[in-house]
Amino acid sequence: MIIDNALLTKLEKLSSLKISDEKRESVINQLSEIVSFVENLNELNLQSEEATFTTLTGGTPLREDVPHVNHDIISTLLKNAPQSENGFFVVPKIIE
Repeated sequence: MIIDNALLTKLEKLSSLKISDEKRESVINQLSEIVSFVENLNELNLQSEEATFTTLTGGTPLREDVPHVNHDIISTLLKNAPQSENGFFVVPKIIE
């Protein structure tokens, strides 16, 4: 795929971006490098590879969902609050 001025103009319109005239050549070169790198991936022979969704064999390891309450952190946070009550922040009422 060749990145030229016409394609860059189309990309500008699709992305709602405006590239200044002095940066156009630089952007074209950078996009061309990106496209050529991605085209290298087409050379890989993946016929013998099976599609996978994870790299872990046996699925995702699960852990027990146990809540951990650290009261030291709560008290430290509440010390810095302007107002607190019963372990919660007190904020101004915003709904009548």
